[in-house]
Amino acid sequence: MDIAFIETKINEIIAELEKEVLEIVSDESLDRRETNLRMKPLSATKKILLNALDSIKMVQAVSQEERRA
Repeated sequence: MDIAFIETKINEIIAELEKEVLEIVSDESLDRRETNLRMKPLSATKKILLNALDSIKMVQAVSQEERRA
């Protein structure tokens, strides 16, 4: 499994999410409530992606340890 490739792709997705966040934050037509409502899915998606990446790395590390044993 190419962890570096997966990490690169996840980071690309996160960069796109951050662009969307900046657009939402800079949209002055939205009130605070609307801004927060639009931000929640983006921040949740980022957390999910980062957790998935951590899980993938953990599985890779466990797999390598099992091969050594």
